[in-house]
Amino acid sequence: MRAITYSRTGGSDVLQLTERPVPEPGPGEVRVRVAYSGVNPTDWKAREGGGPGQPLKFPEQVPDQDGSGVVDAVGPGAGRTVGERVWLWECAWQRAEGTAQEHVVVPADHAVPLPDGASLELGASLGIPAMTAHRALSLAEGAPAQLSPGALEGRTVLVQGGAGAVGNAAIQLARWAGARVVTTVSGPDKARLAERAGAHLVVNYKEEDVVAAVRGFAAGGVDVVVEVAPSANAEKDAQLLARGAVVAIYANDGGDEFPLAVRQLLSSNSRWQFVLVYTIPEQAKIDAVAAVSAAVADGALGVGDERGLPLHVLPLERIGEAHDAVAQGRVGKVLVEVGGSAVAG
Repeated sequence: MRAITYSRTGGSDVLQLTERPVPEPGPGEVRVRVAYSGVNPTDWKAREGGGPGQPLKFPEQVPDQDGSGVVDAVGPGAGRTVGERVWLWECAWQRAEGTAQEHVVVPADHAVPLPDGASLELGASLGIPAMTAHRALSLAEGAPAQLSPGALEGRTVLVQGGAGAVGNAAIQLARWAGARVVTTVSGPDKARLAERAGAHLVVNYKEEDVVAAVRGFAAGGVDVVVEVAPSANAEKDAQLLARGAVVAIYANDGGDEFPLAVRQLLSSNSRWQFVLVYTIPEQAKIDAVAAVSAAVADGALGVGDERGLPLHVLPLERIGEAHDAVAQGRVGKVLVEVGGSAVAG
């Protein structure tokens, strides 16, 4: 089978198209014929490591955490069915086998049945972005650990950077859970994407006063901030928090450090919490997977221009370009076509 591998850290040029034997699933595992591999920022960052030429944890690594495909072999005790369409998550976390290959073997619970009507492209776009968004939203004071329709009723969510993959998922999941959603973007094209995702209010932070606009939308402040750029937005976030609010930080766009005005924030009883989906509690991952699947089944979570997340699909042999596109901030979701829609046929 065809697979992309690398044996040392470095730029996208370390990615090599190779031939490998088709693996067999062991106890509790399934083998998936991969249709699409989803590329996330952590995929190219893991490949780069701390610098070029460093040794890896494994002799050879297949990149990419997320994907979609069809189960084509089932190991003992896996309790799954050959022919199931699935979405894949965290395939390469602490493992050598990511989704950038024609077949991947994973623990059965990392291959989640894809609801009827959901495309394989959508399946490959879920994983890390949607689970990150779910974790950020479920940190709201008094919110259930697993979101569902109405779970965030009466709350206001601010998504900083609503045109990114996590931001897009956060908008859609928050709307599904009943929240009022405001988001910030950097220009009119991204504003249109955020509107298509379902945001009630979109604020262009380059042209508008964010604090005034958000306060006009939610006079009492926001209950959750899904934060992509804490350094750039710390002062604004501090002015926008309702009492008991949480700022969920999942990225460091614009810098690693940010100040907090302690005296100002004491009375808000607010929380600032970091979110890295790989290291959140296992139960939080289980809850996220269940909620994301439910949202997809309800038609509340989608991809494509009409849902505010354009798809950019490149063939397997051009995976280096896919990684570079994500590293350069391509707006939308970058997918690598491994077997494509023919897999389901």
